[in-house]
Amino acid sequence: MFLGLEWYWWIAVAALLALSIPFKVKFAKWWSRRQKEKKKEQYGKWGG
Repeated sequence: MFLGLEWYWWIAVAALLALSIPFKVKFAKWWSRRQKEKKKEQYGKWGG
């Protein structure tokens, strides 16, 4: 098969990628919110 992997391994890889996408989106949103809060905190700390 393709790159020496059997067809069922490709299904497993595709399933893992499909499952990882929602977690990646959730992490990106959390990270963005965290950075925004940090920036706001720094702004108020020094009297901005």
